Amino acid sequence: MARHEVLALYRRVFRVAQTWQAQSGQASDTQTEKIYIEEEARTLFRKNKQLQDLGKIRSCIEECETRIELALHYKIPYPRPMNVPHTGLAGASARKLRTQERLRKRAKPIYLQSQDT
Repeated sequence: MARHEVLALYRRVFRVAQTWQAQSGQASDTQTEKIYIEEEARTLFRKNKQLQDLGKIRSCIEECETRIELALHYKIPYPRPMNVPHTGLAGASARKLRTQERLRKRAKPIYLQSQDT
């Protein structure tokens, strides 16, 4: 079941890339954004190819669907920037750095989970 969903999602991403039009309307921007969409999809699908855990697979599927919907809605294929709470910017002490990292992780939206490398 998950394999079918993943393959359908992969095809959907490439269909979106084929019909993509840049918001600026310029052909060079459109081509650059199409290439970005295709390369990002290939990279992330290959990176997650070995996943066996159904929960992680579902999470990746949700992330991909969210990124597609955001790209179509805002007409921007790139991930939207993340807002960090102002309390997440702490001083240089080790304790405050751990707190800062924890707050950043909690504030990270689903469409940026794949950026964890």
